[in-house]
Amino acid sequence: MPSEPSRRPSAAEVAAAGGRTIPDLVGPGLRVLFSGINPSLYSAATGHHFARPGNRFWPALHRSGFTPRQLHPSEQAELPALGLGITNVVARATARADELSPAELIAGGRVLAALAAEWKPRYLAVLGVTAYRTAFARRRATIGPQDDTVGGVPVWVLPNPSGLNAHFQIDDLAREFAALRAA
Repeated sequence: MPSEPSRRPSAAEVAAAGGRTIPDLVGPGLRVLFSGINPSLYSAATGHHFARPGNRFWPALHRSGFTPRQLHPSEQAELPALGLGITNVVARATARADELSPAELIAGGRVLAALAAEWKPRYLAVLGVTAYRTAFARRRATIGPQDDTVGGVPVWVLPNPSGLNAHFQIDDLAREFAALRAA
């Protein structure tokens, strides 16, 4: 039975969430560790990854077959039992990912590599090709499987599921997620 979605934060609560962090959702035996770029202010205000209305992570996760039903962000704790985890390249919440400096992304990439090395998921899925290029100095990276590893873990770059990423519609995102799932 789905849990009750948490209440929506007020505009003041969202505005006050700048700089906050959300705990990683990790554990042993993960098939995929999904890494967002960084939490939105909305996510930081709720304490749930990919919580902002309009973010397509949860629908893409379900439509690609990773979850048996579409989970609400407040149900994120169900993911490890499915072999899935969530983290971010940069832990600090911002209104937009373009507020992050290249230095923050590079430093966050080092932290992400250590996290991947510690938990050893089957795949690390970075959601955002531009952030991946910057964080790991891979200027020519494209969406899909990468030739290198991060923390010894194979990497698959997925499109950023933010509603601000108009290049990828939900069906496109689900296809990209499904390609990772098939691997």
